[in-house]
Amino acid sequence: MPLVRVHNFSISLDGFGSGEPQSLESPFGHAGQRLHEWMFATSFWDREAGQRGVDAVFAARHELGFGAEIMGANKFGPPGWQDDPDWQGWWGDEPPFHTPTYVLTHRPRPPLEMAGGTTFHFLDASPAEAIAVAREAAGDLDVRLGGGASVVRDFVAAGLVDHLHLVVVPIVLGRGARLWDGLEALEDTFDIESVSSPSGVTHLTFTKRG
Repeated sequence: MPLVRVHNFSISLDGFGSGEPQSLESPFGHAGQRLHEWMFATSFWDREAGQRGVDAVFAARHELGFGAEIMGANKFGPPGWQDDPDWQGWWGDEPPFHTPTYVLTHRPRPPLEMAGGTTFHFLDASPAEAIAVAREAAGDLDVRLGGGASVVRDFVAAGLVDHLHLVVVPIVLGRGARLWDGLEALEDTFDIESVSSPSGVTHLTFTKRG
């Protein structure tokens, strides 16, 4: 069966996937772009000038083998985007997903077809229901779970994530959206591998045991 995978999900040393408060001007709150600077320095992000080491190898897997994506409401837009009928996401006219993309929200709206193959669908659904819809759309390909932290946490807690790639960035945020809450003893159900990078980040890979 196709897998549910998370890739390139950055967290701070204290486990936060974003800071606060999130706004149109500051999508990651007080964290700014510090959680993602490791990726911006890779050839995955900058094909000409980016480095091609271990970070680039991990980052590139974000693109491979996906037929659908699921994301939370706070990844699609800042607080209050549901009240703006013209809001189309952070990514401009051609979002980078190129697949059916399912946005979890308690206020669904009609699908939004964008250039480049991305169509946003807005679902008021449980994690299991969302996975079922996304898997049908993905066919034989995998489903990417894009975040944010609360969405990843809920899907992991429900036993629905097969592969989880986290990037631990050596900063302390102190507040924001935290990944780890309620996920005690995750090591009992996942095999965990750790790879340190010269950039200072640590790649953690969680693979669900059969």
